[in-house]
Amino acid sequence: MPETERSLPAAVLWDMDGTLVDTEPYWMATEIELAEEYGATWTTEDAQLLVGNSLLYSGEYIRQHMGIPLTPEEIVERLLDGVVARVQHAVPWCAGARELLLALKEAGVPCALVTMSYERFVAPILEHLPPETFRVVVTGDQVDRGKPHPEPYLTAAAALGVAAEDCVAIEDSPTGATSAAAAGCQVLVVPNHVAVPAGERRTFRDSLVGITPAQLKTLPDRDIPAGDLP
Repeated sequence: MPETERSLPAAVLWDMDGTLVDTEPYWMATEIELAEEYGATWTTEDAQLLVGNSLLYSGEYIRQHMGIPLTPEEIVERLLDGVVARVQHAVPWCAGARELLLALKEAGVPCALVTMSYERFVAPILEHLPPETFRVVVTGDQVDRGKPHPEPYLTAAAALGVAAEDCVAIEDSPTGATSAAAAGCQVLVVPNHVAVPAGERRTFRDSLVGITPAQLKTLPDRDIPAGDLP
């Protein structure tokens, strides 16, 4: 194997919300609008509890805590309506994420998007990237068990034809980091709106700014402090 290939991960598996694009505020704003429409109470703490979870889980949580006369499926569609409208107006890329993604494409490292959002929300974001930037896209409506179960990351690795153990996953939430680590990935955690605890296979960084494809290969199988990625 050429030295260049040995110095790069087999694939990089990306979370989307809060990792590639900072859309969590869009979700939170839409949740607040829904609560206001029905005269319900919704707090920042409620919104943060949903970060990284499947949309149907979030829909059921909202239904119970807001006490609104909608099914979880109907709530999910209402959330998607609001967030998609905001994304179509502006895509809020996370610092350094788009640059790293394009550098991986240039280096020939296959990437997959592994998100619990649905395809109709993912599509307008992909329109802002070169074709085939993500060779595989796994969305929440394509898997039976969402994060924190390992199925989404195992599905992405299998679709790329690589072992999850040879992949690096990039995540921002406890739910996502748990999913990726359980699948066997090395996980680069860049916390955003919620804190992520230390754990096996997790390396922490304050942001993706300045990260290169080769650096992703150096992730240790242990926890290290933020900013200590070689």
